[in-house]
Amino acid sequence: MVKWTDQERKIINGIFAGMNYDDIGPKALCRCLIVYPWTQRHFAGFGNLYNAEAIKSNERIAQHGITVLHGLDRALKNMDNIKATYTELSELHSEKLHVDPDNFRLLADCLAVVVAAKMGSAFTPDTQAALQKFMNVVVSALGKQYH
Repeated sequence: MVKWTDQERKIINGIFAGMNYDDIGPKALCRCLIVYPWTQRHFAGFGNLYNAEAIKSNERIAQHGITVLHGLDRALKNMDNIKATYTELSELHSEKLHVDPDNFRLLADCLAVVVAAKMGSAFTPDTQAALQKFMNVVVSALGKQYH
């Protein structure tokens, strides 16, 4: 079980409370698909992903980025039991979708970059540490069903 300090909880909740999901979600997923093009294989049914502009203008990608961020709301509400919270999502991604679990880490890193760009100087080392810890727990939970 992960131990959270009161400060970490405050930082994480503050980041997400001030986040525009409709902006950050699509930017994070687009960044992941552009920077790590091999992750695109899981989105073959989403239409044209042939270049960065096509990815950035793809409505299905944008919507999925928003969905991913709303999926993190479950972790926010269950910070003391994130692994159990994501059991079904982990099974879906491992058993049905066959998503490489490393892709979760790549997306988490892209989310951190986008959040840092939005927050500017408010994205302090303590803020980054709390966000990275939170995302590492989520990534671990999503990957737990993999063999």
